[in-house]
Amino acid sequence: MSLQSVNALLLAGGRSRRMHRDKATLIYGGRTQLERAAELLSELCPVTYLSLRKGQDLPADGPDLPTIEDAYGEIGPLGGMLSAFSTHPDNAWLVVACDLPFLGPVTLRHLLRERDTDRIATAYRSARDGLPEPLCAIYEPSAFRELSRFWEEEKMRCPRKILIRTEPKLLDPVDHRALDNVNTPEEYDEAAAKLTATA
Repeated sequence: MSLQSVNALLLAGGRSRRMHRDKATLIYGGRTQLERAAELLSELCPVTYLSLRKGQDLPADGPDLPTIEDAYGEIGPLGGMLSAFSTHPDNAWLVVACDLPFLGPVTLRHLLRERDTDRIATAYRSARDGLPEPLCAIYEPSAFRELSRFWEEEKMRCPRKILIRTEPKLLDPVDHRALDNVNTPEEYDEAAAKLTATA
């Protein structure tokens, strides 16, 4: 399977309850996080899909990407991933959450280079606890069966717990900050300030 067969899935269907506003619309350096992430993924993958919850509206001036609506209800990121596989079961997916403002091309290119098509997934190991980082990872077509099984048989909705039990290829992070997500207004202010300082 060639690297060109990896499509990107940008997860933007969360309700951002702790942030009190849609994290996809947060502004960094004059652009929304959705725009920044979409551009980054579109430079690396032949097609980037936007994962949205049912009935979700995005700004009309947002990136023009094909969308996949979450057909599994509100079970978190796993619903978006299962919906993507249901729509395109033969694809491998580079799954990325829309709340990673420090994520850059170096981290994603390394992930693509080190991809192991014989494993269910290729993911980074958390610098904090050594566990898999499921929302910046490549999932092979074989992952569809396993993700579905854990959901249908055990109602397991946490992608990290599923990866722990399925032996993905794990990589050491090349940029420890790249996988830091932003969930609260305070974290957003801190991230925006850091990105401005390094611009």
